[in-house]
Amino acid sequence: MMIEVENLVKNFGKFTAVNNVSFSVPEGEIFAFLGPNGAGKTTTIRMLTTLLHPTSGQIKINGFEAAKNSDAVRRSFGIVFQDPSLDDELTAWENLELHGVLYGVEKKLRHIRMEELLKLVELWDRKNELVKNFSGGMKRRLEIARGLIHHPKIFFLDEPTIGLDPQTRNHMWSYIKDLNQKEHITIFFTTHYMEEVEKIAQKIAIIDHGQIVAQGTLEELRAKHNKQSLEEIFLDLTGRDIRAAGVSAVDHLRNRRQWHR
Repeated sequence: MMIEVENLVKNFGKFTAVNNVSFSVPEGEIFAFLGPNGAGKTTTIRMLTTLLHPTSGQIKINGFEAAKNSDAVRRSFGIVFQDPSLDDELTAWENLELHGVLYGVEKKLRHIRMEELLKLVELWDRKNELVKNFSGGMKRRLEIARGLIHHPKIFFLDEPTIGLDPQTRNHMWSYIKDLNQKEHITIFFTTHYMEEVEKIAQKIAIIDHGQIVAQGTLEELRAKHNKQSLEEIFLDLTGRDIRAAGVSAVDHLRNRRQWHR
């Protein structure tokens, strides 16, 4: 297993943000962590990436215990954060160069990988342009390239498509699916968008109020809950409409129509 989580708990004072969560993700799987705002998604992903220490429970990433081997765990994954984290005053090439140096990727191999990734995300012709001139979608694509510079085994994406138009979202997931197939990278992503989960994920975990309320393939969830759409299953389990997760009714309907074109 690439990711193993057992009885994970995170308390902030008297508030329990993550409550006895357990799941596993095998190598090469695309795993979706779905839930409304405040459900515990980001807290969980921060513990998986060693940014937060659990109150209790165990995390193993690529066979390493996060509590004992944090450096080995960090070398095992790449990440795209929910908030932008590029240096706007550097070029696309310089952003990747800096990240590669920090991860100790040898110069010749680093430059080969940088060219490969910039071509993959269709930014090769903009490699020498300052990032501050990039659109939101271009920045997200560069963040994907940056997170993959050191050939990680696992790629974490925390709400990677918030604020992007449906066409850009489609392209972004095409890059990620291509990488998953070519390099067998394990993908773990959080999202609000049901259609992304339905189309991309091989396995789904739904979290609400810090607890996983369901997990399985889309077909397994449909059969168990006797519902056809993931949104119906989500509503049945959480009592909350996807719009309560921060997506307006108009945006949600427009996104679904354009995603399925």
